Parts: sequence; C-alpha cells; structure tokens
Amino acid sequence: QSMDSHPEQIALRPKEFFCTYDIEVLTEMQVAAVDIKNKTAVFKDGFKMEYNKLLIATGNTPKALSCKGKEVENVFNIRTPEDANRVVKLATSKNVVIVGASFLGMEVAAYLTERAHSVSLVELEEVPFKKFFGERVGRAVMKMFESNRVKFYMQTEVSELREQEGKLKEVVLKSGKVLRADVCVVGVGAVPATGFLKQSGINIDSKGFIVVNKMMQTNIPGVFAAGDAVTFPLALRNNKKVNVPHWQMAHMHGRIAALNMLAHGMEISTVPYLWTAMFGKSIRYAGHGEGFDDVVIQGDLDELKFVAFYTKSDEVVAVASMNYDPIVSKVAEVLSAGRTIRKRDRCWVFFLFFRTGDMSWLTGKGS
Repeated sequence: QSMDSHPEQIALRPKEFFCTYDIEVLTEMQVAAVDIKNKTAVFKDGFKMEYNKLLIATGNTPKALSCKGKEVENVFNIRTPEDANRVVKLATSKNVVIVGASFLGMEVAAYLTERAHSVSLVELEEVPFKKFFGERVGRAVMKMFESNRVKFYMQTEVSELREQEGKLKEVVLKSGKVLRADVCVVGVGAVPATGFLKQSGINIDSKGFIVVNKMMQTNIPGVFAAGDAVTFPLALRNNKKVNVPHWQMAHMHGRIAALNMLAHGMEISTVPYLWTAMFGKSIRYAGHGEGFDDVVIQGDLDELKFVAFYTKSDEVVAVASMNYDPIVSKVAEVLSAGRTIRKRDRCWVFFLFFRTGDMSWLTGKGS
C-alpha cells in the first residue's frame, strides 16, 4: 500500500455500510476493563456497555526505543495513514533512519528510497528477516536493497537520538557511528494490547496473548478474540498454539469468530499466507515456519527468482518465493487439503509444477 494513501481510500468498508446494517461505531472510546461476571465492557470514562457476546480484537502496541532522547520530535511508529503521510512529507529530500529490519521497516525503506535524500537501516541481527526467511533469503533481499541505495548498519542498535531546536538531527549507534537524520521510523516489534484484561479472568499467556480455541473462543463462554492479540491452534502444525500477525489471518479470525458468535460451529483450518512488495518485486509466503531447521532453495537467489522450502525434521512447514508465482498459492492449496509435503517431495513439487502447472497429484488427503 502507498504511504500517501488516505483512510477512506484503504477502508475495508465505507461508512454507509455500517448505517445500512445498523452497526453502531463508537470512535475515540477506550475499554478499560471487561467484567465477565456482569457481562459488561467498562470504558475509560466510566461508561458501561452490556454484551451477550464479546469479541476482543485489540491488536498490538508497538515497542518504543528505550534510548536517550526518545521524546525528540520526528520519531515515528507508523500506526495510522496520517503517520505514514507525515513521514513521507518529512522524508522528502531529507535523511531517514529506520530502526528495525522488520516487515514494516523494510517496506518503509523501499517506499522512501526514491523520495528521500538517504535511507539508513539499523538492525540487531546480521541480516534482515533472518528469523523469518532464513539467512540466505535474507541476504538476497538485503543485496536488492543495497543496490537501491539503502545503507545497512547491522548488529548494532541506537544509543541516542540527538536534537536541534527540538527536532531530530542525529541518530547515534552503539557502534559509535553517528547518522544524520531528519526523520526516524521505529519498527522494533510489538506487544499484544491486552493489559486491560489482566484482572478479567480471560486466559492470557506469558507473552500477553489471549488464548483461544479453534472457534476463536476464550476460556470464558461468550467471549471471543481475534487478530494479532491472540494465540490459536494451527491445524497445519498439529494444533500448536501460535500467534500469526498477518493481514489475511486477521480476516479469517474475524470470520470464524463471527460465525461462532452466531452459533454456526465453525473451526479455523486456514493456511497462513502473506505477501510483501518491495522495489516492484513481490515475496509470497505460506505456512508457519517457526522453528524451521533447514531451508531448501530451488532456483537462483542472485537473480531473485527462487522458491524456498522451510522444513522441520522431514516436513515442509512453510514456503516462500520470488518471481515464481503462483507456486506458493498452489502449495497453500496442498497444505489446506490436509496433505503433508515431505522434504524429499519438494523437488517434485518444483519441477512438476513448472513443467505441467499441475499439482493435483499432491492434493489428496493424508500423507
């Protein structure tokens, strides 16, 4: 999405939709507590609202930098279209420093390269996306960014933000390097926005995620949760409880939760899927690769034309690709059919798909 977009351009539903279906939307209101005994949401200003069914979809809160000077002006967590618009305006022909080579950090860097005078990226790991895509894919993506004028400062972090007349002037790194900066974007991770539920009796895990079952229901009858704030059983990984903060997954969570709030008895079984576009190139990803122990690459990383299979023991748990559409979608279909792809199968998946475009041999149930 463009960082110049306005809210009405990217809204999933127009305002008229809510009027048509008699949905009351309360903005600029914050729930401070949930009283499960009296089935009531208690607002910050003391206002109370009773519920029959409750859905909690509060998402994440971005982590802030903990360094000296963090209150300086022109330092942003991008949370809203207005934040993004402001960053673009301030960054035009100026020096930008991005902290964190996360999806947010990398996408912002890619978008600003043509507009800013300079774009620098600071990251603790040695390559971007290392935990998510593995080192080899991460390095290939990093090369693509470097050839588009993005300067990386890896295995270091910010020690100070320096200002001049209240506005950001320099970013000082722990390595001792001082970077000129007119605007800084921070993408160093997020935590679930669930603090207000601490005393509620709703089950929350040690990391703050709301624990739900396959019907998106919490431990409390009538209380459901969805989106980035939850941990749910993923069929694909033997019902392991996972947190998947993807756009597609939030949509699916909402749909499943709604069906179950209406007593339709629907279990979640979708395969996580995400895409990201940088410098006109798209990375597609399906599955859940957490804890992968090997990455098998088919194709050519240097040419940015490859398929990466992420395996744990003998099983393909996720797949990523660049310039090889629609193989990731096809693999998602195979996994969605309940089929296990073994490590030894991945060459067949690759070659048969590109010779025939057909993977029906793999979509039968079972292993």
